[in-house]
Amino acid sequence: MINLGTNRHFSGFTLIEVMIALTIIAISLGALLSTSGSQANNASYLKQKTLAHWVAVNELTQIRIGKEFPDVGDKKGSTSMAKHDWYWIRTTKKTEDKDALEVTFTVYADEDYQQNLTSLIGYATR
Repeated sequence: MINLGTNRHFSGFTLIEVMIALTIIAISLGALLSTSGSQANNASYLKQKTLAHWVAVNELTQIRIGKEFPDVGDKKGSTSMAKHDWYWIRTTKKTEDKDALEVTFTVYADEDYQQNLTSLIGYATR
């Protein structure tokens, strides 16, 4: 309060108090925007990862219901799902059981096989 020698009292905020309040608000809003941007990126990544996992599950299921046993070794391929092309590498290995093979699908988001999103290990039996 300011007293100018009379009985009148003025109350209010000083310029310093207003500047401090504005600084706190600006810092808070900056942190909020950064957090919401990061959450949007995470949601997009999780969507891609989920779809890639579904691609791997579908490919493994195709082997299981197919009549032919896959060849041992690596095979590259691609699948289209949800308006996106997914690229995968299938690695097939022998197991101790001659009627079973270990099949690993590694799914990538890009044709250069650089952005690995998921891997799924399963077994194919005769």
